[in-house]
Amino acid sequence: MGVIFLYFEAIRGIMLPFIGTTLGSSCVLLMKKVLDRNIERILMGTAAGVMTAASIWSLLLPALAQCADSMGSLAFIPAAVGFVLGIAFLMLLDRLIPQIKAGDCTDGAGRTMLMLAVTLHNIPEGMAVGAVYAGLLYGNNDITAAAALTLAVGIAVQNFPEGAIISMPLHASGMSRARSFIFGTLSGTVEPIGAVLTVAAAGLIIPAMPYLLSFAAGAMIYVTVSELIPDIYSDGSAVSATAAYSAGFLLMMILDVAFG
Repeated sequence: MGVIFLYFEAIRGIMLPFIGTTLGSSCVLLMKKVLDRNIERILMGTAAGVMTAASIWSLLLPALAQCADSMGSLAFIPAAVGFVLGIAFLMLLDRLIPQIKAGDCTDGAGRTMLMLAVTLHNIPEGMAVGAVYAGLLYGNNDITAAAALTLAVGIAVQNFPEGAIISMPLHASGMSRARSFIFGTLSGTVEPIGAVLTVAAAGLIIPAMPYLLSFAAGAMIYVTVSELIPDIYSDGSAVSATAAYSAGFLLMMILDVAFG
């Protein structure tokens, strides 16, 4: 029964980020106008804070703790290697996929590139959820069911504005509400797929767990620093952007420490 419960927890957690994207995409069915820029900045600022805190408490610290007994003062090596590889992976994606913002999707090519860019950048979030649930399933004592669920909920929360920021500009550029919702939702399908593949990889190579956790952390930090933070500070009040980022960071930190 315990094993069945763990697999149920893993399935639920893996699907939560996708549900967050779907709910965000549904905004295009409920709202008549595009998302207000100030609201968008606050939501994305909160998401950036959530991702930063999740990278530290849910990914890097468990990776370090897992190596502490066997490697002592050198426990930072797997975490550092995985972190750098995660950043390098996203840097490679950015070189392969041209930078594009929601406002650029005025034609078919723009829409396709927007969808591709956002979908690929959802990969590290799926990997992050998969890594923590792999640790839970394979007996990593540094990861609890509550901590894994907290990370999944945190990423689902930050996926909500991402879903809205994809589907609503698509509709504003001429696509129907229904198709905009479907395409916004589809951008999140890579997350459960990435999570399942990460769980499978960890099962085959259990000693790779610290590398997988820190790889996901590095990829998430790269997305936060290179895309989310510049976007929320690109216009408007720096005070509101900083407040939103801080609120997201504190929320994720409190949830992870309180329930982890």
